[in-house]
Amino acid sequence: MKHVFTCVMPIRWGDMDAMGHVNNTVYFQYLEQARIEWFRSIGRNGKDENGQGPVIINAHMTFLKQLRFPGDIELRVYAGQVGRTSFETRIEIRRTDLPDVIWAEGGAKVVWSDYAAEKSVPVPEAIRALIA
Repeated sequence: MKHVFTCVMPIRWGDMDAMGHVNNTVYFQYLEQARIEWFRSIGRNGKDENGQGPVIINAHMTFLKQLRFPGDIELRVYAGQVGRTSFETRIEIRRTDLPDVIWAEGGAKVVWSDYAAEKSVPVPEAIRALIA
């Protein structure tokens, strides 16, 4: 997979649960925000002029170490395995103060879709070029 984007965000106090670590559902929010920031960085803010854009059809996460407040995390976004209408993403979560340690890793399959027709469409050539 190709590294396509990196962003940094804070671990918020409210991200933690009663056990004192970041709640497992929040990790998926981190991945979502990283994907959104990547799409924004390449000019893909939601649906395009044809009413087409990304839809996530599955997501997964492997929790390796417990994240805790305070701190900042770095999310490294990778993309690859491009098919006709979809591609895979993988995101590594690292703390900025310990950048050599992967705290969690996950990903999602992105399908390019026509929102009105509710059908998949070919991945745009511009996206293909970024991933290839």
